[in-house]
Amino acid sequence: MNPAPSTAAAQCLAARDGLAVWTAEADDELLCVAIHDETADVRSFTFVPRSPTRFHYLPGQFLTFDIPTERGIVQRCYTIASSPTRPDRLTITVKRQPGGIVSPWLHDHLHPGMSLRALGPMGDFTFAAAPAERYLFISGGSGITPLMSMTRAHHDLAPATDIVFLHFARTSEDIIFRDELAFMARTMPNLRVIPVCEADAPGARWGGPRGRVDAAMLQLLVPDLVTRTIFDCGPAPFMAAIRAALPTLGVDPARYHEESFDFATLAAAEPETIIAPATGSSFAVNFTKSARSIDVAADQFILSAARAAGMRLPSSCTKGMCGTCKSKLVSGQVGMQHQGGIRQREIDQGMILICCSRPLSDLVIER
Repeated sequence: MNPAPSTAAAQCLAARDGLAVWTAEADDELLCVAIHDETADVRSFTFVPRSPTRFHYLPGQFLTFDIPTERGIVQRCYTIASSPTRPDRLTITVKRQPGGIVSPWLHDHLHPGMSLRALGPMGDFTFAAAPAERYLFISGGSGITPLMSMTRAHHDLAPATDIVFLHFARTSEDIIFRDELAFMARTMPNLRVIPVCEADAPGARWGGPRGRVDAAMLQLLVPDLVTRTIFDCGPAPFMAAIRAALPTLGVDPARYHEESFDFATLAAAEPETIIAPATGSSFAVNFTKSARSIDVAADQFILSAARAAGMRLPSSCTKGMCGTCKSKLVSGQVGMQHQGGIRQREIDQGMILICCSRPLSDLVIER
């Protein structure tokens, strides 16, 4: 006789107490176990480890997946939308990008029972790095995922936290996690969720705030925003509009944190072409965590050479935009030409993007 469902659940809970933490170094395959449509073009994919382990990450972090598209393996980073308070499963939420490579493959081909290789978790866009009593979460479109992870974690761990959550969408039908956000707002006394739409959906007039983000809208919807620690994520133009608005409202830059992936650009990017072995001078590059040492030609990007040597290192855009391959340069010099994926203060602290850095000497890299 099979045990009663409650008994089976209790047995599972007891068994998981002794589980180790999942690491990509030990087993980098994640098994898809569930798929859920959030909107007409946004879908959530839930994974579990293939080995008996549990997930450990900070709300707002991401994984880098190897996606086996028709054009070959493409690496993409996706924020974890689920909460680490529920460590047995992990969810990413992906919007289908017309004309893209990766998101259409995920929507059309990934099914429960299939596995994907992943690296991570990574990233420092998390409230754990900036604890506060009052938050303002701002998201645009698919940028809602890291902030949803943070809100889910607060719902489970700190339901009294004061959070205003602004989410900008095209129409009411495009509000991702709409029902769950409404539920959390009902059960968290100090969570206020404010969806903002640009237009009406067909046959459904939007009765809430509408328009695009600017200083006037932020001041109207969140009059006390200068007292809040702000976390912001969305497409590049959305992020630029918020960065332009906040100084005029007197927001302390130290209270502002952002994470931005240009979703359209990254989705349309071609798989990286490995640069052919170059002639001329080369330098020794030692990766401390990977315990690997390779030779990199003076005219090669470090990431390209590492991949050609069989190393699997986190990356996504390969164009110096997303910051996924950010690494600590312990010693040596590089020539780096990035496109916004790293801040000047990070460069001053010795960080580099290996996808767009060429060696100027022998290097030691913490990766």
